Amino acid sequence: MQRVCFLLNVRKDRIDEYRARHAAVWPDMLAALSGAGWRNYSLFLREDGLLVGYLETEDFDAAREAMAATEVNERWQRDMADFFEQTEAADEAMVPLAEVFHLA
Repeated sequence: MQRVCFLLNVRKDRIDEYRARHAAVWPDMLAALSGAGWRNYSLFLREDGLLVGYLETEDFDAAREAMAATEVNERWQRDMADFFEQTEAADEAMVPLAEVFHLA
């Protein structure tokens, strides 16, 4: 099982709406994530917009490819694009951080 952590930046003027959107993620998006092998997926948002994502999956590249192939992910990414400071889509900007320590 891979543990994956990544960082993104939410625009400061969109933080409240970003939180609201994630309090009500579309059921078909949740189903697609589960079906694509995303497990134990969490997002943490700091007040300055720093977003920390964490997930576990058998194969991160395969899990991202599986999500990219879904219609719901295309809609979600399009709907959420303006929330991020990054110019590329959030799912493309997820660059895993190198794990340097883990206490099991």
